[in-house]
Amino acid sequence: MKFVAVLLIATFVLAACGPAAPATIKIGINAPITGDIPKVGEGTKFAAELWLEEIGGTINVGGKDYKVELVIEDNESKGESAAAVNTKLITQDEVLVIVGPQASKQAVPAGAVANDLETPMISPWSTNPATTKDRPWVFRTPFLDPFQGPVIANFVTDEFGFTKAGVLYDIASDYPKGLAEYFKQAWEELHGEGSVVAFESFTTGDTDFSAQLTKIMDAGAEFIFAPQYYNEVALIVKQAHELGFTGPIVGSDSWGSAETVNLCGEDCYGLFFSTHYAAEGATGATKEFIDKYNAKYGYVPDDVAALTWDSLNIVKTAIENCGKLTGDIKADRKCVRDAMANIKEFHGITGDMTFTEEGDPIKCAVIVRISEEGKFTFYKQVCP
Repeated sequence: MKFVAVLLIATFVLAACGPAAPATIKIGINAPITGDIPKVGEGTKFAAELWLEEIGGTINVGGKDYKVELVIEDNESKGESAAAVNTKLITQDEVLVIVGPQASKQAVPAGAVANDLETPMISPWSTNPATTKDRPWVFRTPFLDPFQGPVIANFVTDEFGFTKAGVLYDIASDYPKGLAEYFKQAWEELHGEGSVVAFESFTTGDTDFSAQLTKIMDAGAEFIFAPQYYNEVALIVKQAHELGFTGPIVGSDSWGSAETVNLCGEDCYGLFFSTHYAAEGATGATKEFIDKYNAKYGYVPDDVAALTWDSLNIVKTAIENCGKLTGDIKADRKCVRDAMANIKEFHGITGDMTFTEEGDPIKCAVIVRISEEGKFTFYKQVCP
């Protein structure tokens, strides 16, 4: 009886103590390491590893240092794989929070998983509203396409005075499909119904765009808006030039990879695109990040790397603001989610942000010009 009593007392004491606080904070990184856009995954991975080095591998919460472990998983640039990665990170790896996916095609389905399993997720690069809409557990670092579409429409109108637009986009991918629609709406509000004289689509994996480009040219488009990823941009621009198109081809933030110029070469010199930051001419903390990244990896970081850096610092701030980690993963995830929701202003290397109730930042966009040396140069800033 005496032994049973002691055992019961010990059990009650342990129960009262609750779960032990974790020794390690696990942060999931859901990235396209392989597939259509591996450079996006590389930039994400490199920025995350540089960030881990920068913080000394630890985060202090309530006066206690916790080791930080990055759990990096490849989503193969596919939506279904990104959703499966989130499921693994949450249920098997038991990460506290997830950074990524990047492209909207992966972030939208992965965000559904994170929200359903009540794990905070922040996308560094997804601009499609569906990623965060009605998902209190999902956040983002970039601006949204309903903002980006009008930014591009207004820029082209002011810069060139054009009234006839052609659009070429991937109908099978959430990001270009959504942004193409937002641009079309904004352009026709400025220039009237039918002023988008050609609205041509293709499907992911296509490499011959001559039929669509011919239709755009025959319709009398003065320029082409192509909100595509770097692997498609070079093909589109080169094929347009081969067909004799001489007008500008304008891009969006998906052009922000160094691979755009590596693949496109001189065909892309002089072209404009909207994005989140311009590396050329950067100052302050932004320049410090660029210099450290360049010194370590041998090239200037793309916008996705800079946005990943900001995303991880938002996560770090939220974890610190929790004040305490209990070891109960559900409770700790809820604490981080609430802390992220309470970050109303953040000063990042991609700009100052204020956050909406949906977890979306209100921030400025940058118009970049690709110089004759192939560098992304700051042209102008556009703010809400």
